[in-house]
Amino acid sequence: MYYALNRAIVAVAFFAASIGSASAIDIQEVTTPKGVSAWLVSDDTVPVVAVDIAFKNAGSSQDPAEKAGRANLLAATLDEGAGDLDSVAFQNALLEGAVQLSFDSSRDHLYGDLSTISSSVERGFDLLHLALTQPRFDQEAVDRMKGQIIAGLRREEKDPDTVVAQLWARTAFPDHPYGTPSNGIPETVATLTRDDLVAATRGLAKDNLMIAVVGDIDAETLIPLLDRAFGDLPDTAELTDVPPVEPETGLTVSETIDTPQTAIRFGGPGLAREDDDFIPAFVMNHILGGGSFSSWLFSEVREKRGLAYSVYSYLAPFEHAAIFGGGTATRNDQADEALDVIRAQFERMANEGPTEEELADAKAYLTGSYALRFDSSSAIARQLLFIQLEELGMDYIDKRNALIEAVTLDDVKRAATRIFGEGVPTVAVVGAPAG
Repeated sequence: MYYALNRAIVAVAFFAASIGSASAIDIQEVTTPKGVSAWLVSDDTVPVVAVDIAFKNAGSSQDPAEKAGRANLLAATLDEGAGDLDSVAFQNALLEGAVQLSFDSSRDHLYGDLSTISSSVERGFDLLHLALTQPRFDQEAVDRMKGQIIAGLRREEKDPDTVVAQLWARTAFPDHPYGTPSNGIPETVATLTRDDLVAATRGLAKDNLMIAVVGDIDAETLIPLLDRAFGDLPDTAELTDVPPVEPETGLTVSETIDTPQTAIRFGGPGLAREDDDFIPAFVMNHILGGGSFSSWLFSEVREKRGLAYSVYSYLAPFEHAAIFGGGTATRNDQADEALDVIRAQFERMANEGPTEEELADAKAYLTGSYALRFDSSSAIARQLLFIQLEELGMDYIDKRNALIEAVTLDDVKRAATRIFGEGVPTVAVVGAPAG
């Protein structure tokens, strides 16, 4: 069975070739008698079906502070036994049915991913139904997954990149769920119980469920399967209100770790996804630090001065906050110089902006590479789910590149002024930096 699944997955490349380009994707919206909605891209080129789901706003931001890591543990245990099947039996059922099923959580959402050959699609949806509606949370499985998570968290306590990311988050978002480690800390994870996991499942319902299905299945076949998998979920999720928040600005915090390198994180307010200047800011960030080898930060920090191996920036439009951020790592005695160079690029972008050639190159890359996000059935499903979560509309795939092409130098400068003119980014450093 596994051989059949792997063989089918390898053949997904032919599926991508049959689509040709992102704009050629035909998306259908289907709704079941029980009120379950999904986006479907049907293609029988390869006998594979990929299903991506998300429960919006059911991620770690729902974790009470004293139960940090609850959503992460929930994701880790949903497929560790369900219904009449204990953990071993459930995993064997997945294996025998040529089904791959996993769950994950982020700060905002809880995700599920299902892939199977089309001949096993009914079995896959049935196992997904069991995991979501009848998870067992047996003590042995809960304790085993808690042990694995705690072991990972203990390792991360000595990892400068993880430590600095957490230091920045709790500095930028004090007294807010975004400031708490999304996977929790060993002390909070150790106290989590089966009752905590049962309570967390109340955030999984039809009204916050997003579904994307791609592959060898048509709407007529899919509709009853959607009701089999999701129809028994509650109509309404029980979620705690999470207040909107802006990251603190102008702060510099440090933590000492005996390591030859200093890890650096910086960040401040960004732009919301629905903001008219988000696409100009997206293009701006590609030029500044999101474009890897072609970016200003890479050129100034690594190529010209050799201060770091990697340096980057990003835009993160979360559900309750919009962030511009980034980071690097450098020798302890070069940390101040690296930060000075990075800050100089922020000022340069806000005051001068890019050249026409830099803008043209960024737009060419961003539009030309977009099709690569649709090179398999699973990748297409991920993109469709992202578009739903961001509420971009079913026509976003068709209009996305035109929105980027329309960005002008004035648009980029305006977006840069908004991001870099509304507060100095907060900086966190971890290591043993000189000064």
